[in-house]
Amino acid sequence: MLLYNKGNPEANLNTDDLREGLYSALDKIGPRKKVLIIAPDITRYHSRAGKLTNMAYQYFGDKITDILPATGTHNPMTGDELKKMYGQIPAELFRKHNWRADITTLGNVPADFIKEISGGKVDYPWPVQVNKLLIEGGFDLILSIGQVVPHEVVGMANYNKNIFIGTGGAESINKSHFLGAVCDMEKIMGRADTAVRKVLNYASENFTRNLPIYYALTVVSADGDGNNKTRGLFIGNDVECFNKACELSLKVNFTMLAEPLKKAVVYLDRGEYKSAWLGNKAIYRTRMAMADGGELIILAPGVKDFGEDKQIDRLIRKYGYVGVEKILGYVKNNEDLRANLSAAAHLIHGSSEGRFKITYCPGKLMRKEIESVDFNYADLSDMMKKYNPEKLHNGFNTAGGGEKFYFISEPGMGLWAHKINVTTDYADYTDRIKK
Repeated sequence: MLLYNKGNPEANLNTDDLREGLYSALDKIGPRKKVLIIAPDITRYHSRAGKLTNMAYQYFGDKITDILPATGTHNPMTGDELKKMYGQIPAELFRKHNWRADITTLGNVPADFIKEISGGKVDYPWPVQVNKLLIEGGFDLILSIGQVVPHEVVGMANYNKNIFIGTGGAESINKSHFLGAVCDMEKIMGRADTAVRKVLNYASENFTRNLPIYYALTVVSADGDGNNKTRGLFIGNDVECFNKACELSLKVNFTMLAEPLKKAVVYLDRGEYKSAWLGNKAIYRTRMAMADGGELIILAPGVKDFGEDKQIDRLIRKYGYVGVEKILGYVKNNEDLRANLSAAAHLIHGSSEGRFKITYCPGKLMRKEIESVDFNYADLSDMMKKYNPEKLHNGFNTAGGGEKFYFISEPGMGLWAHKINVTTDYADYTDRIKK
């Protein structure tokens, strides 16, 4: 049931618009006694989820007993991050999700279903896992807040991904990420209907219909130089609000370029991107735009690790971003990687398959560390002088000596491609969506 539906590519919803939309939907839901909010972490700072969570807190007051950031495999939010994103909401309301321990399994999506939707690439059952708080908390409303934007694993972020991945367990996260990787991320990104989404929808329809889950989904565009605009807000308890948000997101978050990029420079905000696990969005979201033989330069002042999780960090350092064929071979022959399929998926996603050069400029990783995982290294201070983010604008720029390059200040807010690098049906699909 769709409770609120407002948005278009030219809209610019302000705080009052968001409050009006959220409160009108909550009025329709009716009075509640105990409320759980599931919201994104600092890596979705621009989602407007912080504002909406504050508005919900003002609406419900002490009826909100728990707020669970949907961190998935990410590190728990720090006190400073909670204040930055959620303001003055009492810290004691926030819970930490331990994706290796704090979960309960509700059942399994059958292996034959997984085999069918993956075209036979994998045939394991998928465990439907959520944080046990959702089941044991006795809530009469679970409000899931987030942003819909193109995504490398599931196609379009949020909706029930917030529940089954954001509060999911090790096995469910590992297997869903690997499913997305073997189904080819370049055929997934920007699509609402993908193999991974089919699995999540199956889980919603068969295992969580008894939970009082409602979704508040934003669409936010990055229009350059930090001038983000909220283009839409969609609230409901089923797939309709998600589909409407997806349609709008493709219109405002997808850029089809007129020519492949010989050089692209991507900046990773130091407060949002502290690992390659997160920062490799610079690779995922631009890979379909890169020219063969081109160079992607990643300015990463906050990156200090490869993985958010110590075990995954170790696996990334051990195996490296060496391409799909080698990683699939490593999965077959190495139990440690086979037991951590999300790490394998990440390694597949992060490789250019030798098609273009990836130059990482990290703030806190050494040359030998970067080169050991099959990336190229460049000194951050030198590259920041040459490509100063404060002096660049999103899109094409010209450096000293007449060098032309494409700059992106926030890779997590979009998807870039060129028709040479995408399948015909994908290009036609995006053309139809934009009409």
